[in-house]
Amino acid sequence: MARTIAKDYAEKRLAILATAARFFAENGFDRSSMNQLAQACGVSKALIYHYYNSKDALLFDIVHTHLSDLLAVVEAVDRSAPPEVVLRNLCQAILQAYRDADAQHQVQAVAMKTLPADQRALLADLQKQMITIVSDVIRRQTPELYDRDPDKLTPVTMSLFGMLNWFYMWHRPGKGISRDDYARLAADLALAGVRGL
Repeated sequence: MARTIAKDYAEKRLAILATAARFFAENGFDRSSMNQLAQACGVSKALIYHYYNSKDALLFDIVHTHLSDLLAVVEAVDRSAPPEVVLRNLCQAILQAYRDADAQHQVQAVAMKTLPADQRALLADLQKQMITIVSDVIRRQTPELYDRDPDKLTPVTMSLFGMLNWFYMWHRPGKGISRDDYARLAADLALAGVRGL
């Protein structure tokens, strides 16, 4: 007889993912054991293995869940407005989605080097979908520039993601610029830079 799924299965899974992401970010994925992780989660190792058959499976789910959630946020931004407005809204949506995901963001870099090629390809496809959405909005702002010099679109798009992705490295909550103000600044820098090209 098949085992039934507990009512709090999804909730426990998300709690394990969040704790594991913080634990891996703080201690290093390679140096972390499932025993240590179970201790950090306050559960038995057997319970973690009930959800994940390996540390790699857990790593993949942390990043896959993070990127899937982020893609959903990006896709939810209304792209029917003028591109300048859409780009600002996208930057704000991305930075808000990053608010409690610093650890997941750090672990993502590890996953892209550690996981098997097929899993890395799935994660890269989620990233590519987000990049395409943002790239299309940037192109809409000054299509004549990218018609004339299409090779500039990817560097401009990735520069914007670089500004957003590394926000967690230097920002301290309650000090200096706010998350929303920085989102506007990053969008303005991208827009002004594109106009200057």
